[in-house]
Amino acid sequence: MHSDTRTPLPLKIAAIGGLVFLLAPIALIFVYAFTTEEKSFQWPPPGLTLKWFGVTMGRADVWEALFLSLRVAAISTAIALVLGTMTAAAVARTRFFGRETISLLVILPIALPGIITGISLRSAFSLLDIPFSTWTIVLGHATFCIVVVYNNAVARFRRTSGALIEAAMDLGADGLQTFRLVILPNIGTALLAGGMLAFALSFDEVIVTTFTAGNQSTLPIWMLEELIRPRQRPVTNVVAMLVVLVTVFPILAAYWLTKEGEHTEGAEK
Repeated sequence: MHSDTRTPLPLKIAAIGGLVFLLAPIALIFVYAFTTEEKSFQWPPPGLTLKWFGVTMGRADVWEALFLSLRVAAISTAIALVLGTMTAAAVARTRFFGRETISLLVILPIALPGIITGISLRSAFSLLDIPFSTWTIVLGHATFCIVVVYNNAVARFRRTSGALIEAAMDLGADGLQTFRLVILPNIGTALLAGGMLAFALSFDEVIVTTFTAGNQSTLPIWMLEELIRPRQRPVTNVVAMLVVLVTVFPILAAYWLTKEGEHTEGAEK
């Protein structure tokens, strides 16, 4: 007998409804990026134009905010890759007192509300007389970027057989050679996926940035300020399209990388 594996119609309708509910607001952003109306949101739009893409390209404040966001995301991701990988290796491959506590503390920043992290960081910077700059934003973003890399790396470390590392050592490989030739090929896709997710999260972060940026504006902060004091509404929608594209593609790539990397060499059973 063959069981009926077809999805019931009510479930299909519910799934489609959920997708529409989630994606319709994003679709509206894309539509209003092409509208000919400058100050209000009319539906349907009175006309379509590519004018606002040229206007956006000519706005110096947009470029400044974009480059700051890219710089912060890149540095935060680099820090997260180094510290997240080292922490994951210590937790997954060694045994020591307080190991589970450390694992919990590493994950805690992404579990806490962003406003708590932001207030805590701002208080710490003020107490230590650290002026607000690009580096304070980077430190704020690194707190949750490390968690993303750590989660990906520790899961892959736990699926990689320790016998591979021991065999490499027995054959005369030093620590650097073992990491380069044995460990990195097994955890490489997990690190790449974690780095992409960390970059995407950093690029569109708002709450923590608000408390750590001082007078600087990353692209999401610039968008928030433009919505409060609108000058050219469609420009904000063009920038929002950019943010969506910059964040969606790394997330999709990370999904496929982790999906294809589920089976590692010498994985423990």
